[in-house]
Amino acid sequence: MTTPLIAILRGVTNEEVVEVTGALIEEGFTMIEVPLNSPNAVESIRRIVEAYGDKALIGAGTVLTVEQAEAVAAVGGKLIVSPNMNPAVIKRTKELDMISAPGVATPTELFAAIEAGADAAKAFPADAIPPSTIKAWTSVAPKGYPILAVGGIHAGNMADYLSAGAVGFGIGSNLYKPGKTVAEVRAVAKEMIQTISAL
Repeated sequence: MTTPLIAILRGVTNEEVVEVTGALIEEGFTMIEVPLNSPNAVESIRRIVEAYGDKALIGAGTVLTVEQAEAVAAVGGKLIVSPNMNPAVIKRTKELDMISAPGVATPTELFAAIEAGADAAKAFPADAIPPSTIKAWTSVAPKGYPILAVGGIHAGNMADYLSAGAVGFGIGSNLYKPGKTVAEVRAVAKEMIQTISAL
């Protein structure tokens, strides 16, 4: 089974998003998230859905409201990721036939997300949620419920999170940040994919 890796393109511009996404997909990423606090984020999502919607699961991050989820759906996005756990956003996301991955930081939030219908939970920020915490969550969550570690993830700590029960990762500034060239992003993406493949 392939380990889910979400590329988080925070700060990406409309002008570069298609080329950056193309490089990530070529290196093996299958999920692309454009946080809504990026410049003209919905337009970026529209452009990459048009270019690569048949090759990757594309959507938005930092989705805080129902209206934002609806705007992403309107341009063909299929993935809604949030830093928080808002049952109304989860419910609307599912009504729109999109994948819901809200942020959780406690067992209470994890179970509330599951009850609300979220497809997966995003342990965020992972650099404040050690693998031992993920292990404790997976021991009480429904068997096989997917937990993704997001925030502070790099090639050096993936194995620990996977061993603890995380099934995948969101990779942000360690992969992409404004000012990085496409070649630089591609090089990091290649390293991430190679690391995951070797685990």
